[in-house]
Amino acid sequence: MTRRLGSTVQLLGPAAAIAAVGFVATLVSRANEIYFLNALVSVAIVVAIYVFVGNSGVLSFGQISFVAVGAFAAGVLTVPLESKVGVLPDLFPFLRDHTVGSATSLALAAAVGGVLALVVGLPLMRLSGLAAGIATFAVLEIVHNLLREWTKIGPGATTLSLVPETTGALQATLGALLVVVVAFAYQRSRLGRLLRATREDPAAAQAVGVGIHAQRLWAFTLSGVLCGFAGGLYVHMLGSITTEQVYLELTFITLAMLVVGGLTSLWGAVLGALAVSGLDSVLGKAEEGSFGPDLPTGSRLVVVGALMALVLILRPSGLTGGRELSLRRRPA
Repeated sequence: MTRRLGSTVQLLGPAAAIAAVGFVATLVSRANEIYFLNALVSVAIVVAIYVFVGNSGVLSFGQISFVAVGAFAAGVLTVPLESKVGVLPDLFPFLRDHTVGSATSLALAAAVGGVLALVVGLPLMRLSGLAAGIATFAVLEIVHNLLREWTKIGPGATTLSLVPETTGALQATLGALLVVVVAFAYQRSRLGRLLRATREDPAAAQAVGVGIHAQRLWAFTLSGVLCGFAGGLYVHMLGSITTEQVYLELTFITLAMLVVGGLTSLWGAVLGALAVSGLDSVLGKAEEGSFGPDLPTGSRLVVVGALMALVLILRPSGLTGGRELSLRRRPA
């Protein structure tokens, strides 16, 4: 009974935080709503990254590449048919001649992200440490350049515009909740426990028959599915997107959210995403001169970077200590 209650709290705590942000988003003006929507979409992206990085202990810089392909897939597929010939004339015919609804585009974005993650994960999930980090960064660079240069699958270096803005407060909240529920179900499953065993002691896990490559590949693919889905939410929130918006800056800021909250817990991923997203929004408004002191452009990334470094120095396990939310008090 106690264990079941603890599991319920571990899920309901993050869900309540997401629901609260979604509720506030319905109360504020349209000008301020975007900041709350951005926080909810950030939760979806960071939790999707956590599914692999947090459970495996392998740092990946490539998860935003799955967000990118999901965003462009969902965006291209929902541009109105009558507009595609004019704004996206070089697309493959099957992309140019078909348009789908928002819900279908999110499902397709998740599928594209998952397939790409499976394909690149087959060779890369045999790597660990620095080699894995460099290899996944290479994936990010390759995907970025393909999206920027190949006009058969998107607008290339120009902006993808005319995407329906369907990610309002309800869709963003439900999307973030769905990602959290899937991440929670995975980490509670046998596959999740086996992967965490390889994180804690790879040699011991392998000695008892756990396939490290297979477990990492499962998580990497699931993370790709969720990242692609989150990318679909992202593009439908913005209404337009460029390849630069799903590249280095988003990679840095989402990893900072995960590190600040707590790399090894779902609660840490949610809390870090909400906290850093709020700070980033405030600093962004200050850079525009519409809130507090007039900060120079780029100050928000400097502050977020300094915060991440400070957390790593003073509390390496993040704000949550790498633990899930619990009602029980821990001894000091």
